[in-house]
Amino acid sequence: MLYFYLALAGALAFALSTLTAGGGALILLPVLSFLVGAKQVAPVMNLGNFIGRPVRLILFWKHIYWPIVGYYLPASLVGAFMGAWLLSSFKSETMQLIIGLFLVSTIFQYRFGKRKHSFKMKLWYFLPLGFLIPFISTLTGALGPLLNPFMLNYEMNKEALIATKTFNSFAAGAVQIGSYTFFGSLYGDMWLWGLALGAGIGLGNFIGKKLLQKISETNFRKLAIAFMVISGVLMLYKAIFA
Repeated sequence: MLYFYLALAGALAFALSTLTAGGGALILLPVLSFLVGAKQVAPVMNLGNFIGRPVRLILFWKHIYWPIVGYYLPASLVGAFMGAWLLSSFKSETMQLIIGLFLVSTIFQYRFGKRKHSFKMKLWYFLPLGFLIPFISTLTGALGPLLNPFMLNYEMNKEALIATKTFNSFAAGAVQIGSYTFFGSLYGDMWLWGLALGAGIGLGNFIGKKLLQKISETNFRKLAIAFMVISGVLMLYKAIFA
């Protein structure tokens, strides 16, 4: 039953996350913590994500915005490796508090979805972001919504945003999984848990792609902003009270 629950949770979370430009992993954090234990969350989450991403990658391949990949991807590989190296000793509560405040503030930055931009975004900004976001994601297991404000301010449409994030995340995921294994954070039954989760995530990505076609760019932006705020609140709660 554990494998079934992992697959079901992955399918539901990532069907929703396709509509909100990320955040499926954040939805899964408390579920995985309950099912497999808090210490195993980050490796299992990232393994499941890595297994499930090819489905989303195939579905959205033609929408990838390659200039962003050129800046983001090289730094993301370094960030993922460094995060796995520090996983066993790093305390993420302070980082979650800062990120949570930033995500909550997006509802005011975009004036509740009425503004199209909240700050000017340049292409080279994706270079430092490429290191920072995979680094923190490797430590915590979930950080998808953090990149959204930067991509929305770069005027990405819904398909290009999802496709570009997915490609970068998949490449960084290969480094994450290899590094988790090398440093002894991914072992034994965790591989089977990640496989079950990944199968569900793949199904959720397929369902989410079908649903995404039915919503407008404006509604997609509003959903993405709403979920950034919800994700921020959850991170603040975890950092303060967990």
